[in-house]
Amino acid sequence: MAAGHSLAPERIQPRSDRAGPELSAAADIAVAGAGPAGLALAVMLARQGRRVTVYERFDQPRPVGAGFMLQPTGLAVLDRMGLTAEVEALAQPIDHLFGRAHPSGRVVLDVRYADLATPRNALGVHRAALFHVLQKAAVKAGVAFETGWPVRAASHGRLKRADGLLSPAYDLIVDAMGARSPVGHRMLTGVGRRRHELAYGALWATTPWPADSHFDPRALQQVYRKADTMIGVLPVGRRPRDKASLATFFWSLKHADYPRWREAGLDAWKEQVLSFWPETASILDTITDPDQLTMARYGHHTLRSPVEAKLAVIGDAAHSTSPQLGQGVNMGLLDAFVLAEALDAHVDLDRALRAYAAERRWHLRLYQALSLVFTPFYQADGRLLPFVRDHVLGRVSRLPGAARLLAATVSGLLLDPRPNAR
Repeated sequence: MAAGHSLAPERIQPRSDRAGPELSAAADIAVAGAGPAGLALAVMLARQGRRVTVYERFDQPRPVGAGFMLQPTGLAVLDRMGLTAEVEALAQPIDHLFGRAHPSGRVVLDVRYADLATPRNALGVHRAALFHVLQKAAVKAGVAFETGWPVRAASHGRLKRADGLLSPAYDLIVDAMGARSPVGHRMLTGVGRRRHELAYGALWATTPWPADSHFDPRALQQVYRKADTMIGVLPVGRRPRDKASLATFFWSLKHADYPRWREAGLDAWKEQVLSFWPETASILDTITDPDQLTMARYGHHTLRSPVEAKLAVIGDAAHSTSPQLGQGVNMGLLDAFVLAEALDAHVDLDRALRAYAAERRWHLRLYQALSLVFTPFYQADGRLLPFVRDHVLGRVSRLPGAARLLAATVSGLLLDPRPNAR
C-alpha cells in the first residue's frame, strides 16, 4: 500500500514558486533537543536557508542511549540528506533478526531483509556514530547551538528554561526532546490522556564485539524465556575515531526489580544470564561494574496532534513505545524529513504544520498499534502469550507471503513512508 493513500487534502506537493527569494513558512526556527531527529531536522532546515538554533540541555551536545538499528525507512532519509555513506562507514550491516526460545532452542523469530520486495539491509549503529555525522553536517550547514539549556516549556514562539529564562522569539519551535519532554507531556495531558508506563524495561551496555564465533556479525540475535526474560546482542559498528567493533548487549528487566538486581550483584546476574545463553560468557567478561549497565525505561504514548500554533513535535516526544519493532530513531528521522518538506512546500505556517501532521498520521498510528500489540509477546508476565508466540506465530510466519510481510513490518515499510516512495 502506498503512503499517499492516507494523506488526502494536506498531501505535501512541490511548490511552483521555488525560484522566488521568499522562504516558505518560517525563517527563524528553534529546535529543542540534539538527538538524531532534532539534528537531522536542523540540517535540512538550515540547508533550505533558514536560521536554525538547536537548544540542548547538556553543556556539550552528546549522544545518549544504546546502539540501535537504522531501518530502510531511516536510511531513505539519510539518502536524501547525502549522509548515508558516512554513517555506513561506521556502522555494521544487518541482514537478519534471529531469536530462539529457552530451553527448547526452538526458532521463534527469523526475519531476513532479503525477503523485502526491494531488499535492503538495516544498519547496526552506535549512537555516537550517527550523532557525529549529523552534528558535523549541522555545523557545516550553519546551525547555531545553545547549550546548558534545559527546556521546561514552549509557547508563543519562545522556549522557557528551567530557571525561568526565556529564549528570543522564533517563527517556529520544534520539540525533539524525547519521550519525557515536558512540552510533549503538556500536550498529552492537556487533552486528558497520559503516557502509559510499561512494566518492563531493559538493562543495556556497550561492549567490545566478541572475538569468538558464537555470534553472527550481521544479525540481531535474541534468546527468550517465556516473555519475562529476553537477552539480545546487536552488532553496532564502531565509534568515530575508534577501530574496534562494538556490540549492544541487553537484558529485559522490570523497573520494580532494578533495586533487587543491584543488591544481588553482578556475579549472581551473570550466572543467571549464562544459564540461558552460555555463549555470552565472552561478553559478560567485559562487564565488571554494574554502572556499565544502564536501566532503560519505556512507555507508550501518541499525541492526538503533534502541532499547535508555532509549535511542532517530532520523534519520541510525539510518539513513544517499546523498542520491540526497532522503529524509534527511524520514526524520528521520518518526522524530521516530512516536517522539513512541509515547511518548504507551504508559505503559510499553519498549513505546513497541518500537512506534516496529516502526512505522518497513518503510518505512525499503524506502528504504534503494532508495537502495543506485539510487545506483550516478548515482555510480559504469564505463559499464554509466549506459548502463542512460540507455537502459533512461528508456524504462521512460514505461510506463503508471510516472510515478506514480516520483513516489511520490521523494516517500517508498511504504508511505505520513505521519501523515494513519493
